[in-house]
Amino acid sequence: MARRPLPRVLSSGGASITRGRAFARTAADSATDVLHPLITVTRGLRLLAGAARQKWAATPRDRRGHVLFVVAACVLGVALVPHGPVLAVVSVMGAAAWKGRARTPAKTGPDEAGAARLRSLYEALVPHFSVAEDPGPLFSHGGDWDKAFGSSYAFDDDGRLTRLQVTYPAYFPDGDPAARTRVEQVLDTKSGRGREYHFSWDEEGNRLLMTVLDPLPATIAAQRFVTAPGETVLGFTDADAVGRTVPVRDGDTTRDAAPVVWRTGSRSTEPHLLAVGQPGSGVTTLMRSLALQALQQGDLLVVEGAGTGEYACLSGRDGVLAVECGLSGALATLEWAAHETERRLIAANRARQAGHPEPEDVKRPLWILLDRPSALGHLAAAEGRPDPQELLQVPLRHGRAAGVTVVVADHFDALDALAETVRAHTRARAVLGPATRDQVRSVLGVQPHTTPTPHMPPGRGYARLGTGPVLRLQVPATPDPYDGATSEAHRQAVLDLLPGALAPVERVPEAAPCEDAAGSVPAHRDALVAAPAVAEG
Repeated sequence: MARRPLPRVLSSGGASITRGRAFARTAADSATDVLHPLITVTRGLRLLAGAARQKWAATPRDRRGHVLFVVAACVLGVALVPHGPVLAVVSVMGAAAWKGRARTPAKTGPDEAGAARLRSLYEALVPHFSVAEDPGPLFSHGGDWDKAFGSSYAFDDDGRLTRLQVTYPAYFPDGDPAARTRVEQVLDTKSGRGREYHFSWDEEGNRLLMTVLDPLPATIAAQRFVTAPGETVLGFTDADAVGRTVPVRDGDTTRDAAPVVWRTGSRSTEPHLLAVGQPGSGVTTLMRSLALQALQQGDLLVVEGAGTGEYACLSGRDGVLAVECGLSGALATLEWAAHETERRLIAANRARQAGHPEPEDVKRPLWILLDRPSALGHLAAAEGRPDPQELLQVPLRHGRAAGVTVVVADHFDALDALAETVRAHTRARAVLGPATRDQVRSVLGVQPHTTPTPHMPPGRGYARLGTGPVLRLQVPATPDPYDGATSEAHRQAVLDLLPGALAPVERVPEAAPCEDAAGSVPAHRDALVAAPAVAEG
């Protein structure tokens, strides 16, 4: 059968159709340009009418009559004014043209550099959030990062991430601390080192929110804080981490700050504290700050194992029973503290059996500050004498009922030298200075929800009270007032808090270190009996 030729219209009309389409497109563009003012005014009138309708719907029914009266009066006034209607129409058209003008659409999404950073971060997370058995993986090499990150991200002026929300698959083991740590390390590395990130895991919604935390202010100096009896301020933390603020002096201004309050006494669940850090991390500053607050309502015993004279400013002050640096004095002082704890327990028990209130000397708090017990332990082992930590068993176990609070401070390299009794009964913990996540976990029991930075100012770290959350911590600046490098403002702030201040002293170059002599005596012997108190009964 012979082929029949195609109709001429179908075989040779392609060029005519193309020219017709181009002509129609050109005509449409020309019409749009000609009618653009009318389109703009019409769009503006529609928007104005919608706004008026919303305003009318939001007006209460009992006021709509008044609104109608005002509108009618305005219309009547415009009608009576010469050329009023014309001016009104021109005004409405101008407002409609301004309202309906074409606006530049808001920029959405990251720029080219931000998109490249998100792409790199997405690729780095693929090994952690994907498995080979997943038929439709959310994370895959070359995949779409929009599905995992969405629009929940923000950048700073330098182009680094400040906020990112990651949606991860449901099979990811978000309850495994090791798996979490690996993901947090990747985010920390790819988002920019040197900053502190906070990670919030939503296990129910399979979402991870990463935010950059602002540095805690290190300008708050030692001062009297507004606290209740039995409360001590360890330092200050983020405003959203605790539900309480106290007024503080920050330089020349007064503002509210979020404190980390440690409660001691008979009703405390964590009556004793352990502080750990590297040399120069601010552990001694924390001890000095606690000593100044303890002297406001109690008595104080200080035992310094390093013998550097960091607590020389406390010697001879009212309420300071002893400041010991030598091994012999430390053993005698801690032995007295153990017998004093037993005496308080017996006195309180007898008062309760007789139906009387506790004696005043029993209710007055007694603080024992032991700095660097590992150094004293080495000296005791070399001389064949008991470890000073053994004498802390009674104050640690029964101190809460007797009103005795024990604070122990040491370095990371001496954690193994701490006695088991000290580890078991110091349920309030603080870690200061640069530390790895494993070091923080070894002291606090859990890893922090933030990434520790390699460089921290003195007094910066973490705190955890009992089984509570891990809080960022900044200790108030409480330097040694006799140190020549101390600023005049900080020096005077510490001296103003010392009770029973001595006559004004001139700045001395360096405090003389304590001597480790067998005949060393407490700094305030009149308050501490020469022989240990023996519990009666």
